[in-house]
Amino acid sequence: MALPPSTANWHWKNKNVTQWGRNWLTEELTQLNVKGDSEGEELTITSMYEFEGDVELGQRKSKLITIYDCAVNLEWSGKASDGSEVTGRLDIPEISHEITLDKSSDYQYSWSITSGSSAAAEALVAMAKTRAPPLLEAVFNRFPIALIETHGKDLTISADPSRSGTPAPASASASSTAPNASAETTASSSASAAPKSAVKKEAKIVSVNSATITVDASFMVAADDLFSLLTDEKRIPAWTRASAKSEAKPDTDYALFGGGVTGKYVSLEAPNKIVQTWALQSPTWPSGHTGTLTTTLKQSSDSTKITLSLTGVPLGMEDEIKRNLEGYYIHGFKSIGLGSVL
Repeated sequence: MALPPSTANWHWKNKNVTQWGRNWLTEELTQLNVKGDSEGEELTITSMYEFEGDVELGQRKSKLITIYDCAVNLEWSGKASDGSEVTGRLDIPEISHEITLDKSSDYQYSWSITSGSSAAAEALVAMAKTRAPPLLEAVFNRFPIALIETHGKDLTISADPSRSGTPAPASASASSTAPNASAETTASSSASAAPKSAVKKEAKIVSVNSATITVDASFMVAADDLFSLLTDEKRIPAWTRASAKSEAKPDTDYALFGGGVTGKYVSLEAPNKIVQTWALQSPTWPSGHTGTLTTTLKQSSDSTKITLSLTGVPLGMEDEIKRNLEGYYIHGFKSIGLGSVL
């Protein structure tokens, strides 16, 4: 006789997906490319030559757990500002649930040069040390989400994660786990009786104490060109290094960084202002919560100042989100050769 789902889900289950984890990280990390301010200066991760560790998905008491701790060794190649070809390695000793989701410590990166060293080669590595970490960590933030979305269906899963910060798969039900069968039946009946739109709207109401984060920079580019880079679906991947969805019309959805950031356009006033809802699809961002990102572009005679002001940032995440805005947006524009004004 089969156990009812509420009982079966209570038992411990594990699925080892280490090979999948290696393949996923290899594919995502070897797409990473950073560019310096000097013309032609850039560095690209080309391969993963070693992977150690384990990746598992578990279920405990109806809740999912991402269990992973691995080290990766990468090879990179690049071109220095003097035109010389440079190769090297990047060793990352720990990518784990504890760092990504629990924020127990910071990521450690060890950069080395395997070709001849020079002042220009050292400058290339110095540039990568500054600009690569936000891009690397964007990949690491997507890893547990992809793990659950890909393999969660193989376990009888609950919508609720078991550890703080572990993301539930997008397809999971939004209803909470009921404390007993009677309450579960009542909740199910209520949901069935209510209009679908009403249930969906209620699930999205989230109260979060929040702050506002603002970053800005000036680039030697026209405001209309920068506006296009921010909104044109075909141009966005040039600076995000990931797929994008953008129709650039009010009340339409958008997705940046391969779905890492999502929201809806509220208003667009080309080429001076964009208002859009903004949510980070990261386990640390509260589920169902959205902020509002207002981007203003002010053009002068030789440059355009971009100001990104994000309201609704959950308290405690201010530093992280500021790094994300600076890394994803500001350094993203620098990576495609937009000259910045100091």
